[in-house]
Amino acid sequence: QVQLAESGGGPVQAGGSLRLSCAASEFRYAAYCMGWFRQAPGKPREAVAGIYTVPYSTYYADSVKGRFTVSHDSAQNTLYLQMASLKPEDTAKYYCWRDRVGRGTCEGIFGGRIKADFGSWGQGTQVTVSS
Repeated sequence: QVQLAESGGGPVQAGGSLRLSCAASEFRYAAYCMGWFRQAPGKPREAVAGIYTVPYSTYYADSVKGRFTVSHDSAQNTLYLQMASLKPEDTAKYYCWRDRVGRGTCEGIFGGRIKADFGSWGQGTQVTVSS
């Protein structure tokens, strides 16, 4: 079972930026679906941004398009989420996720149509945006 370790969260003022990292303990195959989810207190978990590695495709929730950028460094086995123009409503615990589902399923997961009740999860990192 892969181990995923997130880092980079913390407090930030509205309009600021943060970069989250997710280091994976292994990367055995070329094709993975991986990405970021978040959950705020009292709210359901939501998909934020994802990547399908081969062929490379990215997916974003409407609420973060144009502000967040997801990327993957295969040499470092690390997934990133660059967050800019942060808003108080971005406050949540952010979780890294990975699985070997197909590209269509990956698109469905990060399009919010398929629930990711499988795969591997990190422990999460808290992002708090103050106004």
